[in-house]
Amino acid sequence: MNVPKGRSRKPTKPNSPRGAAAALSGRLRFCGPLSFTRLLVLPRLAIFLAEHPGLDIDVVLDDRDIDLIVAGIDVALLIGRLSDSAVTARKIGQCQRRVIGTPAYFAAKGMPQTPADLLAHHAIVYEQRDGGATWAFRQGTSETTVSVSGRLRVSAGEGIREGVLAGLGFAIASEWLFAPELKSGAVQVVLTDWLLPTVDLWALFPTGRQASAKARAFASFVETQMSVSGFGAFGSARD
Repeated sequence: MNVPKGRSRKPTKPNSPRGAAAALSGRLRFCGPLSFTRLLVLPRLAIFLAEHPGLDIDVVLDDRDIDLIVAGIDVALLIGRLSDSAVTARKIGQCQRRVIGTPAYFAAKGMPQTPADLLAHHAIVYEQRDGGATWAFRQGTSETTVSVSGRLRVSAGEGIREGVLAGLGFAIASEWLFAPELKSGAVQVVLTDWLLPTVDLWALFPTGRQASAKARAFASFVETQMSVSGFGAFGSARD
């Protein structure tokens, strides 16, 4: 999510809101990535609404960077690296990236044993933040970089999900993106003895404004729910 640039490149924490103990009311405008919000936030939103009956929520689903102030966003969720702008942000989760595909796909195309084996496979490439075709795999003190390729490139997480589930190829994606399917066995992880860079979850607040109590409460709620769900803050569903 874009915010005005400043001199500092270090993420800063929002100021403590006033009246945090007071009942939350009014309207909260929240922005989040489409797939992550649909899979892991919206199914749990009833809990937050029940805890705060005086609060209404506008949900903006967008995988792209947007200007929080222009869009009137109180709090946004960002998956991946922060930009080098001066941002008001709090890290609320971390997840493992995995090489993910359907059992049927790997049965047909072969089970990769090393990252180099992925060169013979069809990759579904995500073209947004923290995506791309080139990835560094680490095993102990060894590291190898692989540039995957495929016929399908997509600009949203939903496209990655549908492409993988349709058997069009594999994806390098966070466990969050395939949370239901990892639990059901509809997709599987390969190259489990190799590590990929983790992916972070951030709560962003409009820069230059004091974070509201309702925005901070929502960020804390998402952080708690990620931990309860098993895709925990600063952990992995498979760790």
